[in-house]
Amino acid sequence: MEKMFSNLSRFAPSGQTKHGFFGGLIIGLSLGLLWTPCVGPILASVISLAITGTVTFQAFIITLSYSLGTSIPMFIIMIGGQNILRRVPWILTNSAKIQKAFGVVMIITAIGIFFNLDRKFQTFILNTFPNYGVGLTKFEDNQMVKQKLKEINQKPMEETNIGKPMSELILPKGPSAPEIIPGGVWFNSKPLKLSELRGKVVVIDFWTYSCINCQRTMPYLRSWWEKYKDKGLVIIGVHSPEFEFEKNENNVARAISDFKLTYPIVQDNDFATWQAYDNHYWPAKYFIDKDGIIRFTHFGEGAYDESEEVIRKLLAETGSVIPTGFVSNPQYEVYSKTPETYLGYLRTQNLSSPEKINKDASGVYTSPQNLPNNYFAYEGVWNIMSEYASPAKSSKLHLNFESKEVFLVARSKGKTSSFKVYLDGELKYFGEDNHNGVVNVDSDRLYKLINLPTPGRHILKIEFEDGNAEVYAFTFG
Repeated sequence: MEKMFSNLSRFAPSGQTKHGFFGGLIIGLSLGLLWTPCVGPILASVISLAITGTVTFQAFIITLSYSLGTSIPMFIIMIGGQNILRRVPWILTNSAKIQKAFGVVMIITAIGIFFNLDRKFQTFILNTFPNYGVGLTKFEDNQMVKQKLKEINQKPMEETNIGKPMSELILPKGPSAPEIIPGGVWFNSKPLKLSELRGKVVVIDFWTYSCINCQRTMPYLRSWWEKYKDKGLVIIGVHSPEFEFEKNENNVARAISDFKLTYPIVQDNDFATWQAYDNHYWPAKYFIDKDGIIRFTHFGEGAYDESEEVIRKLLAETGSVIPTGFVSNPQYEVYSKTPETYLGYLRTQNLSSPEKINKDASGVYTSPQNLPNNYFAYEGVWNIMSEYASPAKSSKLHLNFESKEVFLVARSKGKTSSFKVYLDGELKYFGEDNHNGVVNVDSDRLYKLINLPTPGRHILKIEFEDGNAEVYAFTFG
C-alpha cells in the first residue's frame, strides 16, 4: 500500500516543500489506511444512525461533536510533534532508528497476538488487579444520572402511550395490536386470531422455556388464567426460542406439560410475531383491550399486582363482573450480581481461559489460578460451538459468581450425561436438579444446580463424567 501511494505521489508538483494540496491528499490517504480500522466502525455507526432516522439538529450536533472529538487529539499530536522535533534535534537526527524500533515493537506485538500472549497478559492483569476497571461505569450509578436516563427513556413510552403509570384513572390508548403471524404449531388451542377475539381482553406473553426469568412469571400467568378466563381473559403464550433446541416441538410440548401451562401457546420459531411487535425481551407482556388496542406493556419480571390491576380494569371495560382480591403468589427476589453467562463463542464475553477459542472444533483449554469475579474458564478438551460448548470426559468448567441460585441451560447428545457440581471445592447446597452433587442431563432444558441459604460470592466447578453434554448458558437468581 505504501509503495502504491508513494508512486502516486510522484505526480504531485515537484519542489523542496510538500505543502501543496495534492501532496497532503496523498499523505492523508496513506494515513487513512492506518486510521480507518480504528475509527471506521464507530464512524460508520454514527453515520448509519443519522441516515436511518430523521436528520435533526440534534443528530447534526452529535455527529459534529464526534468529528471534533476525533480531530482535535490528532491536531494536538501533529502540532506537538512538530514542536518536539524543533526543540529536540536528536529525535530528528535519529528518526529513522526510532521508526525502526517502533516497527520492531509492532512486529513483536503482532506475534504476541498471534500466539494469544495478549490474552494471557490480560488474564494476568485481571488476576493481579481484580478491581481494575471497576470504577469505569460508576458514573451511571450516580443518582442524578439515573434520574436523567429514566426521564430520557420514558419519552418514547409517553409518545406512543404505552406503559404509562397505572395511577391514571383511565388506561392510555396505544397502537393496534399486531396479529399473531400464522405458521407456528399451537398447543392447548386451535390457531387463534386477535381479530376473532374482539370483545375479550388478551395478554400476549413472549417467552422461551429455558429462560429462568420466564419461568418465574409462570405462577402468575397460571393464576390469572384460572381466575379470569371465564370473565373474558385470553392469555396467548408466544414461544420465541433463544436456543436452537428450543425450536423442537416435542421439547416445547414437554416444557408446557412440566410447567402446567393450560392457556393457548404458539411456536414462533422464525420470530415473525416477535418482530411484528418489535419485541426485544424475554419475558414480555402486551395487554390488549376488547377493541384490539395495546393498553399496557411490561418487560421482565415483577409488577405483578400492577399487571393484574390492568387486567381487571380492561375486563371491567367489557362489562364483566370482576372477582374481588388479587392472586397471591410469593414475590421472587433476585440476588444475583453476576450477569447471564453464555458459553458458546458467539456471545461469550467473560472467558478467562487464556487460549484462543478454536471455533467449531476441539481444543485444549486451561483455567487461571485466580479466576476474576464474574468470569468463567474451560479446562480440558472442549468443542466450542456458536451457541454451546461441549466438553470431553473429565473436562471441567469453572465459574466465579455472586448470587443465591445458579442455573445451567444444558442438553445431552442422545445418551444421558452426568456431571458433578462443586461449590468452593465441596459438594453442598444442592439445587432442585442436583442430587448429592450429581446432575443428570436427560432432556433439553434449564437445570437448577445451586441453592444457597444466603447470597454470596463463590467458586463453582463442574466436572463432566462423560462427553455427552452440551452446555449453553449460566443464569442466576
